[in-house]
This record gives sequence, C-alpha cells and structure tokens, in this order.
Amino acid sequence: MSCVFCAFRDGALPAVRVDESVRAFAVMDIHPLNDGHVLVVPKAHVESLFEIPETDLLAVTELAQRVAVAIRSALHPPGLHLLQNNGRAACQSVAHFHLHLIPRWQNDGKGFDWELIPGDPARLRAVAERIRAAL
Repeated sequence: MSCVFCAFRDGALPAVRVDESVRAFAVMDIHPLNDGHVLVVPKAHVESLFEIPETDLLAVTELAQRVAVAIRSALHPPGLHLLQNNGRAACQSVAHFHLHLIPRWQNDGKGFDWELIPGDPARLRAVAERIRAAL
C-alpha cells in the first residue's frame, strides 16, 4: 500500500515541513484552501479516528495547537478551521489520519457552512440514547 503521508514522513516525497514532534509532523497542504493551510499527521500509519491510539491522537492534537497558535501569530486570520475527515463519505482523500488547520478570513469564498435546521427533540434524544448505549 502506498501512502503519501508515510512518503512525506520518510522523505520519499518532498514536503514543506512546518513542525515536528516525536509522534507527529506538520506539513503545508499541497492543495491549500487558503494560505497557511497545514496538515498535522501522526508518524504511525493509522487510517482514521476509529483506529488511532490515544497517545498518537494526543500528540497530533498538541502539535496542531502549537501550529495553530503560530498560524494566528504569523498570518492574523480572524478564524481557523480544525477539520478531520473519516472515510470516503466524509471526504477523507488520504487513508492516513490527519488534521487540517485552515486559516479563514471573512468573505474568503471558501464555504464550510450549512443551513441551520432545528433538529427534532425526540429524535435528538433517541439518537443520543443509542450513542450512550454504545459507550
């Protein structure tokens, strides 16, 4: 199996590195939504949130916060998306867990909003009960 993020990690493919820790690394997205779009990736190959060990998840989150603070300081965006996709239905394009840090500016035309439609309270309670039962 060929994984572009593992190739970045191993130096087999070039990547613009931003930061690194023992368990995670941060690189510029090669298809940035906005300037400053950074990916934060665990060094261990793991497909999604459902499989990532807690230690790697914590390492990715810690690095993501450090890089997000640097993005804010360097680029001064008034907002930032922290985005993570799991599975094709959620638009995960690389089967290696990663977080997107996407700086956002007012009226940048990039989207990520949706119409707010109130949920049915009974359905919300029923779905919450199903989730609680699975914990």
